[in-house]
Amino acid sequence: MTRDQQPDPNDTEHQNGNEHNNPVEGLSESSLQALLNISQVLSSIVDGDALLRKVLELATEAVYAERGFVLTMSDENEWSVRCSHNLSEEDAGKIAGPSSQIIRRVMNERIPLLIHDAQTDPRFEGSESVIMQQITSAIAVPMLLQDELVGIIYVDSRRNRSKFTDENVKFFNVFAVQATLAYVNASRFDRLQEEKLHLQTEVQKMYGFPEIVGVTPPMQEVFTLMRKILNSDISVMLLGESGTGKELVARALHYNGPRRDKPFVAQFCGNLSESLLESELFGHKRGSFTGAVSDKRGLMEVADNGSFFLDEIADISPTIQTKLLRVLQDGIIRRVGGTDSVHVDLRIISATNKELKDEVDEGRFREDLFYRLNVITIRLPSLRERKDDIPMLADHFLKRAAERTGGSVKRASREALSMMRSYGWPGNVRELENAIERAVVLSGDRPDILPDDLLISVDGRTSDTGHKTLRDHEREIVMKTLDEMEGNKTRTAEALGVSLRWLHYRLKEWQTSND
Repeated sequence: MTRDQQPDPNDTEHQNGNEHNNPVEGLSESSLQALLNISQVLSSIVDGDALLRKVLELATEAVYAERGFVLTMSDENEWSVRCSHNLSEEDAGKIAGPSSQIIRRVMNERIPLLIHDAQTDPRFEGSESVIMQQITSAIAVPMLLQDELVGIIYVDSRRNRSKFTDENVKFFNVFAVQATLAYVNASRFDRLQEEKLHLQTEVQKMYGFPEIVGVTPPMQEVFTLMRKILNSDISVMLLGESGTGKELVARALHYNGPRRDKPFVAQFCGNLSESLLESELFGHKRGSFTGAVSDKRGLMEVADNGSFFLDEIADISPTIQTKLLRVLQDGIIRRVGGTDSVHVDLRIISATNKELKDEVDEGRFREDLFYRLNVITIRLPSLRERKDDIPMLADHFLKRAAERTGGSVKRASREALSMMRSYGWPGNVRELENAIERAVVLSGDRPDILPDDLLISVDGRTSDTGHKTLRDHEREIVMKTLDEMEGNKTRTAEALGVSLRWLHYRLKEWQTSND
């Protein structure tokens, strides 16, 4: 059939171009080559809007159409023109509007529509959009994903009757399949990007300075120093007692700095064997030791281009110290049992509750590594040094507890605050947070928490109620669970709902107090 021949407008075989089961049967070699080229172009675009613009560009070029648009479902579950070519927004809206017979027909029947002369076609007699827009030839093709209508591709001509052919419809049918798959994938990618941005925003809220609460002079000194080094890759050493918030500061430095879009990886170094820590940090090759059944990437490799937090750095062995020094000097790691060097780009943030300079003087820590790690030192004050922050911290933790439980925000009574100020807080801010969480549960329906709810001791004595202290309860539960798990720390941490690092902290702390 030539372009000058006009078929019966009621001939559905010519309307939809689906007279054969094979979608590419009957297409010319040039059309098949064009589809191959189009597939390669579409597969390289991951942005939804950019992809639809490209879809429309390719569609109009393929059949030398004068105008066109792509219609998709909006976030408000309404059909809307997503992009257009040689059409004003108003004109595109008229053709695609609810009264449009062309678009409505494709939506209802979900088959391609070929129009040779819309002005004389009885199917569109009296169509306002056809008359006003002076449409002669047109093609409208549904974008289908299985049975779901994802969108519609529309092109038309106002100058030439019978401009479009049956082969054009065949071509569009296959093209629409390609475009639909590419668009769905791009939309999923868009959603993933939005979710990533949302998660990054939430992480920045969680680990930004607002989460590090304090107005006392010692904390203001910490904030001032943090702001000065945010945009630097300089190595940072965080010093302070257990529970003062060293990891919180490390995360804040990462998520507010230039590496915020890259990984943040933390590794607890205390109470881990040398072989296990070496494997965790640097990875290993298959067969390098008993149990190494496959190659494993080290966490430092995982954190490439991001930040790496080494918690309790003072406890690492001389062998690990030597390997870590190489990372800091040359940016090179080597897996256990391997010979290949892997380059990594990391910002190293380390922490310890020991006086690392004393460890150097005693010969237990390499001096050259100490100076590499200790370029900038941030010393986090104990809670005993910042007791004026306790009311603010208590309020912060009470609000957080309400968010987690979905209940109303409680307040601490004057007597409870007084007890908090009197207590020594050997576990620092972490212990305060645990005490308040427990007090919220014990307070029941009351709008406030009382001293009895805290179950903390003052100057080492139990509270006047005769209850065991919170620390006594904690230790008793942990040791009982550890015994039930036959000494397996990983299973104990899972059973208690705490991190393995927290469990190591506590066991080490109790062992030190017993010594």
